[in-house]
Amino acid sequence: MHGLACGVAKLDNSPPRGTRDMLPDEVSRRELLIGRLVSAYEVFGFRRIETPALEDISRLSSGEGGENEKLVYKVLKRGLDPVVDTGTSPDDLVDLGLRFDLTVPLTRFYANNQAQLPAPFRAMQIGPVWRAERPQRGRFRQFTQCDIDTLGEPGVLAEAELLEATLSALASAGVEPVEARVNDRRLLAAIATACGVGAGRRSSFLVTLDKLDKIGWPGVKAELVERDFGAAVAEETERVVTLLASAVDAGDMLARAADLVPGVADEVLGGLASTADALERLQQDPDGPSGFSYAVDPTIVRGLGYYTGQIFELRHPKAAGSVAGGGRYDGLVGRSLGRQVPACGISIGFERIVDLAEMAPPELGVAVVYDRADELGATLSAARRIRAAGRRATLVPKRSNLRAQLDGLSREGFTSFVVLEGGEAGEERALRSARPSGG
Repeated sequence: MHGLACGVAKLDNSPPRGTRDMLPDEVSRRELLIGRLVSAYEVFGFRRIETPALEDISRLSSGEGGENEKLVYKVLKRGLDPVVDTGTSPDDLVDLGLRFDLTVPLTRFYANNQAQLPAPFRAMQIGPVWRAERPQRGRFRQFTQCDIDTLGEPGVLAEAELLEATLSALASAGVEPVEARVNDRRLLAAIATACGVGAGRRSSFLVTLDKLDKIGWPGVKAELVERDFGAAVAEETERVVTLLASAVDAGDMLARAADLVPGVADEVLGGLASTADALERLQQDPDGPSGFSYAVDPTIVRGLGYYTGQIFELRHPKAAGSVAGGGRYDGLVGRSLGRQVPACGISIGFERIVDLAEMAPPELGVAVVYDRADELGATLSAARRIRAAGRRATLVPKRSNLRAQLDGLSREGFTSFVVLEGGEAGEERALRSARPSGG
């Protein structure tokens, strides 16, 4: 027996690369944050739904998910032979995949259930998604997204309401100040045309322009030349976008766009003007969320290919990248339903706001300290009486050094304690706070 035990290899107890375990305090903090976001969104009429983690691989590789489609975790078909034939394509062995976002599953959900849903339908989703990212600090292969979407509303009311709801939700979580940046993919398409980019190469052009905040104009222009757009296109792109981005306010930017981008439709500029006006009114309204600014920003691109209209990002000075982003995707639902349905959504980067949210550590309630010699039924009954009064009670075995134990209970988050003697509860006493009060 001893020899056999010594020969057993110890398992690696670390979580898989790119994933993580969460301790109770962190889970409680995340749940509190989710509760605040849900409550804030429910005020606007958004209703929570759930979709499966698994989706058909054809849906996850439709070409509309941008670079995310390269990061899909694929699931092998059931019933495969232990050995497959040489030369078999990996795609022939797969029929499902783990969702890489919550928008693609939502379009299938709506197509399947739209007869039972109101119009317009305001959906809310909070749940895990998976991407085969290269593990690095702050990027995980499993992470949580928080989405709201409006389906069936064709006007910019949807964009304005989504932005207001998300600004309100972030404010309720203490994530301030936030800057809202708005653009339109149709304006970007017109800019590309004005700079000499053909329609067939527009996507590649926008992929490069999307890197502006990371590599600057020298990097963007160099990449455009490397991708055979030519130096003239690169120079004109910098000139036009720089002139637009240097506008003093939204009105000035839209006026410049009308002059510099002759191909842009009045509907596009008018829609951006309406959204900017809604944000301006929200900013001035004492009943609205505080601590935000906004701008119409021609450098916002959003990498996903399914966006068809306005796009937006919300940024926080202490966050790397945006804390929320989204836009209009009118063509995506039609792929599942067979008819076009206007749709618009925004997603909060939940992992990015967890550390920004201002929340007190969770309180654990009353510690019921019992002696192991106490009668079992009386011990359980004492805790039950506390819970019947609507309070939390946790049974904790008494240690020899009670003073040190109480200090430890305070650090854990208990607010008070009772000591059982012979199964009967003594006087409840408050614990000295040993935890920070902020988030």
